[in-house]
Amino acid sequence: MVVMARVSRPERPDLVFEEEDLPYEEEIMRNQFSVKCWLRYIEFKQGAPKPRLNQLYERALKLLPCSYKLWYRYLKARRAQVKHRCVTDPAYEDVNNCHERAFVFMHKMPRLWLDYCQFLMDQGRVTHTRRTFDRALRALPITQHSRIWPLYLRFLRSHPLPETAVRGYRRFLKLSPESAEEYIEYLKSSDRLDEAAQRLATVVNDERFVSKAGKSNYQLWHELCDLISQNPDKVQSLNVDAIIRGGLTRFTDQLGKLWCSLADYYIRSGHFEKVFDSYAQFEESMIAAKMETASELGREEEDDVDLELRLARFEQLINRRPLLLNSVLLRQNPHHVHEWHKRVALHQGRPREIINTYTEAVQTVDPFKATGKPHTLWVAFAKFYEDNGQLDDARIILEKATKVNFKQVDDLASVWCQCGELELRHENYDEALRLLRKATALPARRAEYFDSSEPVQNRVYKSLKVWSMLADLEESLGTFQSTKAVYDRILDLRIATPQIVINYAMFLEEHKYFEESFKAYERGISLFKWPNVSDIWSTYLTKFIARYGGRKLERARDLFEQALDGCPPKYAKTLYLLYAQLEEEWGLARHAMAVYDRATRAVEPAQQYDMFNIYIKRAAEIYGVTHTRGIYQKAIEVLSDEHAREMCLRFADMECKLGEIDRARAIYSFCSQICDPRTTGAFWQTWKDFEVRHGNEDTIREMLRIRRSVQATYNTQVNFMASQMLKVSGSATGTVSDLAPGQSGMDDMKLLEQRAEQLAAEAERDQPPRAQSKILFVRSDASREELAELAQQANPEEIQLGEEEDEDEMDLEPNEVRLEQQSVPAAVFGSLKED
Repeated sequence: MVVMARVSRPERPDLVFEEEDLPYEEEIMRNQFSVKCWLRYIEFKQGAPKPRLNQLYERALKLLPCSYKLWYRYLKARRAQVKHRCVTDPAYEDVNNCHERAFVFMHKMPRLWLDYCQFLMDQGRVTHTRRTFDRALRALPITQHSRIWPLYLRFLRSHPLPETAVRGYRRFLKLSPESAEEYIEYLKSSDRLDEAAQRLATVVNDERFVSKAGKSNYQLWHELCDLISQNPDKVQSLNVDAIIRGGLTRFTDQLGKLWCSLADYYIRSGHFEKVFDSYAQFEESMIAAKMETASELGREEEDDVDLELRLARFEQLINRRPLLLNSVLLRQNPHHVHEWHKRVALHQGRPREIINTYTEAVQTVDPFKATGKPHTLWVAFAKFYEDNGQLDDARIILEKATKVNFKQVDDLASVWCQCGELELRHENYDEALRLLRKATALPARRAEYFDSSEPVQNRVYKSLKVWSMLADLEESLGTFQSTKAVYDRILDLRIATPQIVINYAMFLEEHKYFEESFKAYERGISLFKWPNVSDIWSTYLTKFIARYGGRKLERARDLFEQALDGCPPKYAKTLYLLYAQLEEEWGLARHAMAVYDRATRAVEPAQQYDMFNIYIKRAAEIYGVTHTRGIYQKAIEVLSDEHAREMCLRFADMECKLGEIDRARAIYSFCSQICDPRTTGAFWQTWKDFEVRHGNEDTIREMLRIRRSVQATYNTQVNFMASQMLKVSGSATGTVSDLAPGQSGMDDMKLLEQRAEQLAAEAERDQPPRAQSKILFVRSDASREELAELAQQANPEEIQLGEEEDEDEMDLEPNEVRLEQQSVPAAVFGSLKED
């Protein structure tokens, strides 16, 4: 049981905390200006009562009032504390005051402003929220206003205050004029159409304006025309007639829509005498005017006849409009397949007209001039008869379609497939098989698939679409022999795809013909080259290993060697890993290592690093970590500098774990030649930590010397030298050339010498401070007298050995040596260690 005690600080009697808080309080007393210490304390007290947690935040902010992390977490916690309370609760006002105190120091933090504004929006305080948004915009720099405005605009749109919203949008457009479309949409929704039209006209006239919605200038112009023509009583500040007529001269290819807009404007304005260009609009307006006049003044016989005539003419015009438009398009291009389908749709419900339209279409459309797929007309024609229960007529249509000289073989193949599907829909399975066998039968005159000089009827026997459907039907309805014959025929015609080959092999495997399935894979491999053969090889090898395992190991090895012969580096990784797995499970470990070694050379450079990692991992598991030394060395030689650097660090770490400190130091020294101290600080820090743990003053000096040498090597690069020269020349107040013109060469040498002196001074500063100890190192230039004097000096830190220890050592025989036993790490042996 843990005893909890409440402790109070004598200087702050209001502070009461638990005994478990003492470590954090002591840490705070030692580092009261450390944000991390306060955050750790706060994180520990998350489960404490809310007043206690708030008090802790207040203590922290009293000492660190400019800490954004503390203010952000504190305000977030205070908002969460009142989240489920009523907005009239006084606690909300306390939280608002807390935010106001925060902005004394944090007024440049947009995140805090956004959270506060959202908090006020949730409270429903409209005026306070609006003023807070304005304060935020005044406090923040202009570059951060884009973060405030989206929430501000959402706030303005959420309340029915159009005048306030309009003024806010006008301010926003000064910052972001490209958002004019958003403002125009708001004006439309708030029924302020006059200003919306003005803004839209300004946008249309601005050639530099780029629509955020991707609209073209014509689309914006068309929106303007619709807006001003449909609301003539609300748009008063623009000359509608001049705007639309200006569009008529500007967009000459869209005269119809603009004339309709002008006619619509005149109709809504009551100017019936001007409506002549838009015939349909004119007729409708005149009929309405006639009916109103007759109802007010009384009808006469002549008026009734005129009204009936106008109504009949208008009705005929409206009803025939889509058909007339379609007729115009077909007269422009009678070989447009899609327009013929649209014409059939216009006759929906009238079978005679549909049949006549299809008949005219198949007779008119020339397959070599057609826009679209002409066979769809024949298929739709037959489907119409089928839907109406006339199967014989549908079969006749499709039979005629098989004799049409299409431009593409695929069109005729689609017709044959539709013939088969028609029979399948009505469960005539034998007839479907007969039709597809007829389609794939050899013609009297064979031709190549892409030989356009031959009719498609002589080339359809090589269509993979028909053969694929026949193979599916044979698998479902035929026998094993018939299906096998179809697949063999596909392979003989050399029209198979890798998927067809795999399907054939899987079919044979399902019927327990394993060797036949492997032969199918080999036939497919002979048809394709890399990279198309990749899927076949992967499936083949996987199935072979799953079937035989290690029983036919030599055959499996031959297959892998055959697959890897000529394999592109992009696809080699999968095969090598599969090969190595085979050797690990069924073969020899050294063979697996040889496969991994080959894989590191065969894969792409981008995959070499991953391959080496797998190689090292497997070698360590099988032979032990000591076997990976050669692999590490090879990886460092082959890989790029970045990956080689990572390998060196891992290699050195492994040697360090094995106790080979000198080896690890040699690896660090070798790797330092590819580590620029300016960009690879992590490497040098790692080496420094290593020397601090395992080295001495001499090794640290050697490391610093190597670092200076590498730095100097990289400094000789042309770009770096040029930048350093410019830096030195720019910082100098004067040069020798100012005193002695014409001696530029000497000036350059002086600058280089000055730079060398600066680098030497910097290197001297980088040297670690000398240890203030009595340990003395002998200099190479010391004289014999100095050495003798140093030898006579007594070392106060010398360890005095007892007499008993001296006697024990004297008792040892001359050939006896004391040895200390140390256990060898288990990772050294890998999986070869015995239990």
